[in-house]
Amino acid sequence: MVAGGPYGLEDILGKAGYLRALLMLAIIPFLWSLPTALMVGELASAIPSEGGFYIWVRRALGPFWGFQEAWLSLAASVFDMALYPVIFVDYLGRVEPSWTAGHRGPLWALAVVAACALWNLRGAKVVGEGSIALFIVLIAPFVLLVAVALWKWHGHGAGSLLQPTVAQEVDDPQRNYPRAMLGSAAMVAATYILPLLAVGLAGLDAAQFSTGAWTDAARLLAGPALALAVVLGGMINGVGMFSPLMMSYTRLPYAMAEDGLAPQAFTLRNRFGVPWVSVLFCACIWALAVNFTFERLISIDLVLYGSSLLLEFVALPVLRRREPELPRPFRVPGGMAGAVAAGIGPALLIFFSMYAARNEHVWGLNALLFAALVGVSGALVYALNNLLRSR
Repeated sequence: MVAGGPYGLEDILGKAGYLRALLMLAIIPFLWSLPTALMVGELASAIPSEGGFYIWVRRALGPFWGFQEAWLSLAASVFDMALYPVIFVDYLGRVEPSWTAGHRGPLWALAVVAACALWNLRGAKVVGEGSIALFIVLIAPFVLLVAVALWKWHGHGAGSLLQPTVAQEVDDPQRNYPRAMLGSAAMVAATYILPLLAVGLAGLDAAQFSTGAWTDAARLLAGPALALAVVLGGMINGVGMFSPLMMSYTRLPYAMAEDGLAPQAFTLRNRFGVPWVSVLFCACIWALAVNFTFERLISIDLVLYGSSLLLEFVALPVLRRREPELPRPFRVPGGMAGAVAAGIGPALLIFFSMYAARNEHVWGLNALLFAALVGVSGALVYALNNLLRSR
């Protein structure tokens, strides 16, 4: 769910250049990935419940903030989940541009949403095992790309480089969640940094990189066969990332319905134990943003997702204080100070991303105003739900 290879990094490379891009990718795992992995490791191992982060925030901060966590996460998912069908379409267009021209692009994206929804209806085990297989397939072209790039670089200088949750369906979550989060943080760093470093050493011009440009890099370095493999890997990336993320997000309406904060229909499960109404509902709302550009989706997603993530980092020390006797098979090191400090790096990056998105617009509204309205709407919906329940 967190490591889909370097697809989508091309715009960072094209706009920042090799040195700045590599510097960012070397620093961000320590400011973002590692703290988040530590936070999730502690909370998921202590409270391995269906609904994940919604349950953690509700238990720490109360039902109102728990609802806001779920509300913000689902709102962010509309833009987050659209990223992966967009990547699929971008790379499919590299095979034959006419296949994704005009209305065909959104139709392909909708097909990805529908296919992953059907896959998710088979259950967490099927999605998890299938996603591992897809990751191996999609990363294989980059193993070869890195090898070819380093071979071409050898003895030829430095090239361009120096120029200006689903816990109840997881076996032994107390043990496996922390291991998976810490391992995936390292995997993300490796799969992002190594390809950028290799093509930089091989001398490829960073300015030529934009979404989908890994195909061009593969063609230049090794020919059309590797380029086609990268294209197929990009399409697999879209499906392989979308499906396990769907498995995570669709448990939110289910958990909220169990608490009486969403329609009871969301609790209905099929014979595989999957909340199928929730899966179909989420697939429908995610289809709303598949026509947005990759860059706009990223900006809006970070504003909304960042807000929900901050609540999770607040929940970490609050639960430490409120429930000190809660069994925690894994703990963020450093005691209470460590639990508080874990959120500082992610908070700084989230506030910066909000500042950077100040000029982005969604459906005619400024991105920050849009995010604020989403937050206010969550409070209003919560109040309305309580009123209806009391009557």
